[in-house]
Amino acid sequence: MTASVFVGTSLDGFIARPNGDFDFLPEGGGEPHGYEEFMAGVDALVIGRKTFEKVLTLGAWPYCDKRVVVLSSRPVDLSAAVGGVVEQMAGTPAEIVAQLADSGAHHLYIDGGITIQEFLRTGLIQRLIITRVPVLIGEGIPLFGTLPHDIRLRHVATRQYQSGLVQSEYEVAG
Repeated sequence: MTASVFVGTSLDGFIARPNGDFDFLPEGGGEPHGYEEFMAGVDALVIGRKTFEKVLTLGAWPYCDKRVVVLSSRPVDLSAAVGGVVEQMAGTPAEIVAQLADSGAHHLYIDGGITIQEFLRTGLIQRLIITRVPVLIGEGIPLFGTLPHDIRLRHVATRQYQSGLVQSEYEVAG
């Protein structure tokens, strides 16, 4: 099982403003950044409840028929994800990964601040693709939180885009 992160951040390391907005990220439809190719290799997207609720405010369901797992210990109304293949799970990151592996998933896309942080803390992320947007927003939801120990990364590649975006890919060294 491989779990990957594909995320955009402000240069100062925030994935969203304090209210959850990510209006500082570039709009889709611009230059390609590898997202479509990344998603093509993903079996399931694992997101937290807050991220799910934010995605619902953006218009049409963006994940088409990709399997989406919403993590929450409280009931979540999944019916608003019209056209989506959405389910809810609860448990530790290890339990979630085990359930998804048992159901045939091989590559998970982990998204959402708290969810990414929890999976990183428990050693369940193998790959990070981080696109830095050339903007400082000063405060917000950080990509990384506190960690129980250092997490060593191996640099795979860095790509620079004409828009000023810089994307770096890392593997967790172990």
